[in-house]
Amino acid sequence: MRRFFLHLKKHPAWYLLLFGLVLIVTMLISICLGQYPVPLGELCKLLLSKIFPIEQTWTNNMAIAVFNIRLPRVILAVLVGCSLSAAGATYQGVFQNPMASPDILGATKGAAFGAALAIFIGLSSTGVTAFAFVFGLGCVGLVFLIGRLAPGKQITNLILAGIMVGSLFSSGTSFIKLVADTSNQLPAITYWLMGSLSGATGDDVLFAVVPMAIGLIPLFLLRWRINLLTLGDEQARTMGVNTSLLRFIIIVCATLVTAAAVSVSGMIGWVGLVIPHMCRRIVGNDFKVLLPASMLVGGTFLLIVDDFSRNLLVTQIPIGILTAFIGVPFFLWLILKKEKV
Repeated sequence: MRRFFLHLKKHPAWYLLLFGLVLIVTMLISICLGQYPVPLGELCKLLLSKIFPIEQTWTNNMAIAVFNIRLPRVILAVLVGCSLSAAGATYQGVFQNPMASPDILGATKGAAFGAALAIFIGLSSTGVTAFAFVFGLGCVGLVFLIGRLAPGKQITNLILAGIMVGSLFSSGTSFIKLVADTSNQLPAITYWLMGSLSGATGDDVLFAVVPMAIGLIPLFLLRWRINLLTLGDEQARTMGVNTSLLRFIIIVCATLVTAAAVSVSGMIGWVGLVIPHMCRRIVGNDFKVLLPASMLVGGTFLLIVDDFSRNLLVTQIPIGILTAFIGVPFFLWLILKKEKV
């Protein structure tokens, strides 16, 4: 076993295969878990029956539980975890800041305001998702505009603008909570802000997968160039890299996946901050391996947390609460170890 892990350490790319296998196994187990358990053998037959003619040995309730309830939720958990982790790793590289997370430019704050506004004016769940997505993108667009117009170093301007604009949208969300109906609207807004995958449907998956793919595919293809941005703008320019254009493309892609993830899941913190650091300890700092590793581990991590969320108690626990319970002790451990985050 020791020789196995030493081999993996010398060839970090092999970790991707291991992480991928763990993700697949976790997805299968997650679909089996629930108040109405589905045996693994029946699950495999159910899934294969969509491709091959297989004699039915499962009940109709099993099919309903798998295809209508659990499969969309499991897929959405993987997509959201993958997107938040990829965005967090990307922001940490682009801004050269180990504490950067997907909400550094205010995308989550804008999405929260959009969702609260949609709930306040009485829109459906689809409208809430759409408002969250649009306002998340709009918030980052405003941040980018301020960062470009302000004199000085662009990276610093973007971070400061993200803090200010994010605070502005947070204040707007607080005001909506203040004037919202306390019997229906306020509980709905509060629950959304805590983050949850409860009630995930196939429509949610279809809504999220397109912007996530548009953002994740370019990030994956450009991941080796993120290594150049970590060297600093001057050194990157000497290697023929248009740092401004590259940073713009990468930030737009990371923002797109963040807004898509938050719009369908609510505010789920710590995933985009914790997972990249965890993967960095395993596979190193090379984004050619770090980014896909963060995507795979992030999807697995959020899926496991969601399993606890829906199975730990009779009442489902908001997933944002559980990620905080895990994320905070992790960083406390880093501080106590006195290692560089």
